[in-house]
Amino acid sequence: AWRDTPEAVVAASDLVQIVVADPAAVRALIARIAPVLGPGKIVVQSSTIDPAASDEFRAAVVATGARYLEAPFTGSKPAAEQRQTVFYLGGEAALVAEVEPTLALVSATRLHIGDHRQAAALKLAMNLNIAVQTQGLIEARALAAAAGIGDEVFYGALAKNVGYSGLVKLKEPKLRAGDFSPQFSVKHLHKDLRLASAAAGCVELPALDAVREQLKTAEARGYGDEDFIALTKVLGA
Repeated sequence: AWRDTPEAVVAASDLVQIVVADPAAVRALIARIAPVLGPGKIVVQSSTIDPAASDEFRAAVVATGARYLEAPFTGSKPAAEQRQTVFYLGGEAALVAEVEPTLALVSATRLHIGDHRQAAALKLAMNLNIAVQTQGLIEARALAAAAGIGDEVFYGALAKNVGYSGLVKLKEPKLRAGDFSPQFSVKHLHKDLRLASAAAGCVELPALDAVREQLKTAEARGYGDEDFIALTKVLGA
């Protein structure tokens, strides 16, 4: 049955899932629901956050007597509609086993990554890979176009190249059509790379820094709500 507030949802449920935009939104939501959490409740945190935030939120939930599972997932709108998402689970094996049957109803795969911090970090790593692949794709396309090579030839050759990927398959139709309706927006990918930068600490990630600047420019130009392939507009490709 529908409930009008987060507090009412938690009061009526043994398991609740959090899927919001960023750590600040998770923090605000947990502050609201903490008074109605307690023993017997499970919080499945599926927003993309950084490991430090995962530490904070897990501590806040566990302090109420409830249990906490970090469970970010990958898969944009089409994957979610077809139940093809993949969950990265971080927590104790017994808790993962208890929650997995519920998550199986809305996903294709559940992977137990390790602890809560590792699950949060892996999701950021996966999104970094997507961002860097996308930048490479649009730059390669721009280079080909500058040589007078059209999309038909470019994508035909790419399909027979080791660099072809699921990302290319997903984004080729949108790039060819100039369709920037969001499956995963510029602003959310930019947010994830900011979190990844913070999580990296002293590890140097030059490609992350470069693509993050491109996303920053795209957002500044008003493309924040468009699909992240709007990076091609920054190139002028």
